[in-house]
Amino acid sequence: MTHQTPENQSSTEPTLNGKAMYLVTAGGKIKCLRCTARSTRKKQQCGKPALKVSTTQKCQTHGGRPHSKKTLEAIAKANTTHGESTKAAKEQFRKDAIFIRQLEAAMRVLKICKGPRMRGRKPNGYSGVYSQEDVVQMMRERAEQRNQGVF
Repeated sequence: MTHQTPENQSSTEPTLNGKAMYLVTAGGKIKCLRCTARSTRKKQQCGKPALKVSTTQKCQTHGGRPHSKKTLEAIAKANTTHGESTKAAKEQFRKDAIFIRQLEAAMRVLKICKGPRMRGRKPNGYSGVYSQEDVVQMMRERAEQRNQGVF
């Protein structure tokens, strides 16, 4: 079911950043706020009415219903099937990716390896290893973290 606005709408309809603010339904009897979501393919505005409780002027399809913390936790729990993508797991993966990149850079500084470098962007938090002093500092930091029980 598609919701389209009538073609005979006046061009003086109030807009906000190029988006129609109001939707006239039921043969012109009901005037309500219009969902401000846009289609990614056709770049057309959604034709559904926005929810009254929506702070972002969106319909239910586009996430207009606000959720409490309890509801958000229930949604997260329902969407977590294996636990591999928890915040803690993602943080550990990021730390491991940083360490692998630093090890690769350290091997190049120490001239242990040759060949192509790892592909892709460097992870957030990566600090480069450019000299032997940087290698020593990296290994000291790693030993301190191991003693503190981080790794």
